Parts: sequence; structure tokens; C-alpha cells
Amino acid sequence: QVQLVESGGGLVQAGGSLTLSCAVSGRTFSTDIMGWFRQAPGKEREFVAAIKWSSGGTYYADSVKGRFTISRDNVKSTVDLQMNSLKPEDTAVYYCAGGRSIFYYTRSSGYDYWGQGTQVTVSS
Repeated sequence: QVQLVESGGGLVQAGGSLTLSCAVSGRTFSTDIMGWFRQAPGKEREFVAAIKWSSGGTYYADSVKGRFTISRDNVKSTVDLQMNSLKPEDTAVYYCAGGRSIFYYTRSSGYDYWGQGTQVTVSS
């Protein structure tokens, strides 16, 4: 079993920055892809970014490309999401997720493990 715990959410003004962190514990070898998703009220959960543990290869949704950066620390078993130039439409609960395969990295169904989520609110 893999446990994921997010931290770093909060309230920020538009144009500001936040860094989310996901601490990964348990059977971490069973995950190869780590992702961040978000869900705003009344909307479906959507893909934000993903990274491969092994290669460090990164993938981003078009809506965050150039503003968000995903990174991982293999020693600490953490995955961070650096969010810059935040917009009110980035407001959502952000979830960390772990999956076995990269093939469906943009889909929620492609991940086996989920954190509890952390709230990010961007005020205008």
C-alpha cells in the first residue's frame, strides 16, 4: 500500500505563488508515475501535471504549462508542484496521485493511490 499526504495549500492573491508538496510512503516501488490533479466546485477532477519517478520526465496540462513546475526528490520520496502566476481559475482542491503506468497519466482512472487533497484558493 502507498500513502500520499499533500501539504502547502492556502490562500493567495492572483499573480502569486504557492508550492504544494506530496509525501509518499509505503510500497513506493509500486508507483512509476506521480500526478497532480485538481477539482473545483461543481467540476470534474482534471489533470494538472505528472512526473515519472525513474526518468524525471514531466507532463503538463495546457492550462498550466509555463506557470507550474512538477519535480520529485527520489531520496525524500516527495513530489512538489511549484505554482506561479496563479489565477482565480486555479482555485480548487489539489490531489496528489500515484500510478503504475504512464500510459493513462491524464486520467484519474490511471492512478491507484490518492491523497486527501489540499485547498488552493486564488483571490482576484
